[in-house]
Amino acid sequence: MRAGLMLCALALVACGGDARTPRVAVAVGSPAPAYAAATLDGAPVSLADHRSSVVLLNVWATWCKPCREEIPALDSLYREFSSRGLLVTGVSIDVMDDTARIAGFARELGASYPLWLDPDDRVSGTFLAIGVPSTYLIDRDGVLRWRHMGPVRANDATLRAVLDSALSAAPAGN
Repeated sequence: MRAGLMLCALALVACGGDARTPRVAVAVGSPAPAYAAATLDGAPVSLADHRSSVVLLNVWATWCKPCREEIPALDSLYREFSSRGLLVTGVSIDVMDDTARIAGFARELGASYPLWLDPDDRVSGTFLAIGVPSTYLIDRDGVLRWRHMGPVRANDATLRAVLDSALSAAPAGN
């Protein structure tokens, strides 16, 4: 029993968690966790800064082959829905000194949406992501409406339905 508890505590610490702090489930229909990072220029940015937008938060890395495959799909969604209030944000978990490489990689694949940097990969612990790519749709009220592990497809019927619903809804305060 004691060995099992110790292994659990070590796993939490290894994943960026604190064994003394219970993790809150990141569930569809619940408020998205608070999260902040930096832009490619080093400016601080957070989900709270974009509360009036529907945010499609995509966690990726330059070394991730499926991430490379999904960037054109994410850009297609951004171009199609940004006029309705969609903000696609790519959160790179690459190391900080790779900023120029990250920007070049995204530019090469046609990413016109904003990129955030998270070299410490706090986003994975915050959203309890299993790996990259992972994507989260957060509505204007800060509620998680969809989550997906693996590459996003622009023609995914479930994503498009949830996206259309989130973009059509007014924030609860209105």
